[in-house]
Parts: sequence; structure tokens; C-alpha cells
Amino acid sequence: MALKARALYNFQSENKEEISIQENEELVIFSENSLDGWLQGKNSRGETGLFPASYVEILRSRSSSSYTDYSNSPAGSPGHDSSFYVHPPNTSISNQGSFEDDDDDDWDDWDDGCTVVEEPRSGPGTNGHPSPHLQYPAVYPSQNAGYRPKPALERQDSISSSKRGSVVGRNLNRFSCFVRSGVEAFILGDVPLMSKIAEAYYIEMGSKGPQWRANPHPFICSVEDPTKQTKFKGIKSYISYKLTPSNITTPVYRRYKHFDWLYNRLLHKFTVISVPHLPEKQATGRFEEDFIEKRKRRLILWMDHMTSHPVLSQYEGFQHFLTCRDDKQWKLGKRRAEKDEMVGASFLLTLQIPTEHQDLQDVEDRVDSFKAFSKKMDDSVLQLTNVASELVRKHLGGFRKEFQKLGNAFQAISHSFQMDPPYSSDALNNAISHTGKTYETVGEMFAEQPKNDLFLMLDTLSLYQGLLSNFPDIIHLQKGAFAKVKESQRMSDEGKMDQDEADGIRKRCRVVGFSLQAEMNHFHERRMADFKRMMQSYLKQQIIFYQRVSQQLERTLLMYDNL
Repeated sequence: MALKARALYNFQSENKEEISIQENEELVIFSENSLDGWLQGKNSRGETGLFPASYVEILRSRSSSSYTDYSNSPAGSPGHDSSFYVHPPNTSISNQGSFEDDDDDDWDDWDDGCTVVEEPRSGPGTNGHPSPHLQYPAVYPSQNAGYRPKPALERQDSISSSKRGSVVGRNLNRFSCFVRSGVEAFILGDVPLMSKIAEAYYIEMGSKGPQWRANPHPFICSVEDPTKQTKFKGIKSYISYKLTPSNITTPVYRRYKHFDWLYNRLLHKFTVISVPHLPEKQATGRFEEDFIEKRKRRLILWMDHMTSHPVLSQYEGFQHFLTCRDDKQWKLGKRRAEKDEMVGASFLLTLQIPTEHQDLQDVEDRVDSFKAFSKKMDDSVLQLTNVASELVRKHLGGFRKEFQKLGNAFQAISHSFQMDPPYSSDALNNAISHTGKTYETVGEMFAEQPKNDLFLMLDTLSLYQGLLSNFPDIIHLQKGAFAKVKESQRMSDEGKMDQDEADGIRKRCRVVGFSLQAEMNHFHERRMADFKRMMQSYLKQQIIFYQRVSQQLERTLLMYDNL
């Protein structure tokens, strides 16, 4: 029976089996039974085909007691009966982001070649993307700049039976990240305080507002030497990367599966931090040289952002990832990270904020300004990505072909001049022929040039597309906290809530506000450094390139001076 649904995100089809959908577009679903994470239906333009199940929510009448949302919503939320949520049939949910059911699995048993079957089908895949079947590899496009999924953050609710804050209305939108992240429960005081909190992250007041306290032991980490390795007598193959932290100097070797495990742990723990996305997975061609080189470049940028972040760089799970070389110790550290209780809303209990007073309206205005900025930057990053991607395509095809055609035309002129020997000049003919070969060489130079400049630009833009796509959900957490403060103050003024309880909600909102501002300031600091480096590198490589072209032409010009 056909059902109505609403698209949560944009999806761009890339083959004839798929159809494109737009955010908020009304769809018709032929069956709510997903096939390996895909649904079949019809969009508003009458096109019929497949699209990711995690990109839509099925609309039901108010009288219905169930509501199906494939976008990684948890089974239940604070203050609600979890029976209200219906899991999609024939799906499995990952255990706190680990793709392995057996905790005793060693790292070396993780199969980097299995890009789909070991992943949760209805949960997030790499970078929060859905995990489609291999026969639909277009969900991991390498150059489709228009593909902009918003990762569904993998958070857990902190559910408590505490009655405190119960008079404040709960958010009825159970699929809001404010609810499913547990931040609503934190604001209302329903996240139980731990008897002992072993970790603490500090926020200080800087010249531009709240900022994360710097890592007292800063370091960087190199990503080098991607090497193809095999196991089980060559049955399985994978690529390992050599990681060398500057504060240890002893390398460790990690596969992409290890990065993926760490990324899911980061998403699970750090509610209000924009975790950089990993490079995309690819269903085919994983051992091709260009793909390996591209993944290495993007892992380098990912690692730079991780080590530069004052909070992420100090995370015990990250340090374990960078330093552990013993199989037994790895297993212990892996279990410890997966059993970490200070995740999601509980992570907010680890934050130590300044005592300085901040006016709630001032903070809200600051967040609104950043929201407008991040939306505009997101649009401009997408625009530049599209332009740069098209320029790469022209370098690899159009420019090379045009210069080859020009070169061939010059060579044809040279050959025609040889047709009447008494009037033929070998020196002129050779010079013109050499000019043709020079332009063919210039064409090859154009084809090779993106590796020196445009690829780095696209890598940086891809990283920032991921970082920016995280902020709408993070900002929504703060907006939800603001709303609860205003509601609690209104209820206090009406005598429906104790002032102490309203003050508690305001105090906990300050924690969310300070952390978001600290993350905003860190983003701006990194943005300025990264885009300065990106633009300097691009311009320097452009200058070198055109100097090389100029040198080729100057040497060719000298041949005519000797005629």
C-alpha cells in the first residue's frame, strides 16, 4: 500500500535506478520495507525509483500510534514511551557505532574490503551517510559536489525517572536532535550526576569570547605510506597507513576501518563539537592509485583537524588509537571506549565553564549571526567546489584536447610547407613543427596540473562541507536550550515553577551556550588558517605552472630568431 513521506535531505541520483529528491519534498512510498537501506517510491515530479531510506520520514495520521523514521532516531526519548517508535523491518542497529558484534575481534580481523555488509543498514555509515547496497555505489560519489547529506549524529539519550523539570513541556518532535541527543534531558536536569567524573574539559574567556582551553601537550601526527597488505594467504587485501605522532615518534599502522571506528566513537561522545568527516568510502576501485592518494590527502587533513582541536585531541580513545601497538591492550582500550558513560548529554557534565556572566539575549544574537554566516559559507563552499570540479574536468579533458588540436594544426602547416622543396625552409618548418609539439606538451601540463593545486583545494573544501553540515544540528541544541530557559522563566513568573528550578535550567543552558561559542571560535580560528594556506598554495602552484608554460613558449620562440 502506498504511503506518503517527506524528504529530510537532498539526494542527487546518479544512475537510472535512482531518483533525486529535495528536502521537504512530498513523496509516495510503495512499501515501507527498505531493501538494504533503500526505498522505492515516486517524487513530486512523477519520477519513480530508489532513494536512501534514511533520507525520508513516513507521514502517518495523528490517529496512528506509530511513526516510522529511518533517519537514525533512537528507540525512545526522554519522557516518552519507546513503543511509539517502530524500527524499519529487516534492519540491524549498530552497538554504539562499533561495526563488530564480537568484542574480542582484533583490529587485524576487520575487513576493509567489506564496505557494506558489515555496516548497520539503517544506521549511519561512514560520515553519517546511509549504507546502501553495493549495487548502488552512487551514494558515495567522488566528484558529485551537489551531494550534500546531513549526517544523522549517533547520540544516546540520557533517560532518567527524575521528576525535576517535569512541569516544563517536553519537545514533542521526538526526531529533533535536541531530544535524541539527550540535551533536552540535560537542560531539564534529568541526566543523573555521576559519582565520579574522571575527565574534564575547560572553557575560558578569550579576546573574542569563550574558547576551549588549549591542549597542554600539543602535537601533530603524520599520515604516510599507504601500503597494500594481505592476509589469509592473499584472500583479503587492505591498505594500511603509517601514523607517527610528534610527541611519541614511534609509528602505528592503521586501516580505514580503524579510522571509521574512531569516528563513530567521536560522534557518539561529543554532542556539541563539529567532528570532521572522514573521506568517503568507495565500493569499487579501492586499490587504484588515484583513489589511494586521494584518501591519503584527505586523511592528512582530517588528522590535522583532530590534533588541532583542544578537546578532540585529548580524548582518551583518540590517544589510544594513535599509540596502542599491543593487541591485548587494544582490546582493553576498545572496550573501555565503547563503555564510556560520559557520552552525549553526559559529556556536558565534563565541561567546566567560566564564571563570567553572559546575557542570554546576547548569546542568542551571537548564535544567530554564526548561523547566518555558516549557511552563507556552506553555499559559497559548494559553489567553489562546483567551479573547481568543473575546472578539473576541463584540465583533464577539454584543455588538453584543445591544445593537442592546436599543436596538430601547427604540425599540419609545417608538413604542407614541405610539399614544394625548392621553396621549403627546413629551419622554418622545424620551428613550426616544434611549436606544434610544444602546445601538445602544454596540453599534457594542463592535464597534470590539478594534482598540484585544484586537488588540494577540493580536499579542503570537502572537509569544510562536512564541518559546516554538522552545525545546523549543534545550533539546534542551543536553540532548544534557549526555548526551555524562556519557558521555565515564564512558568516561574506565573508561579507554576520554583525559581530555583528555573535557575537550574538557566545554569545548564549556560553550559551549552559556552560550549557552542567555544566551538564557533575554534572553527573560525581553523578556517582562517586553512583558507590562508589553501589560497597561498593554489596561487603559488599557479605561478609555478604558468612560469613553466612561459618557459616552454620562450624556448620555442628562440628557434625563429635563428632563421
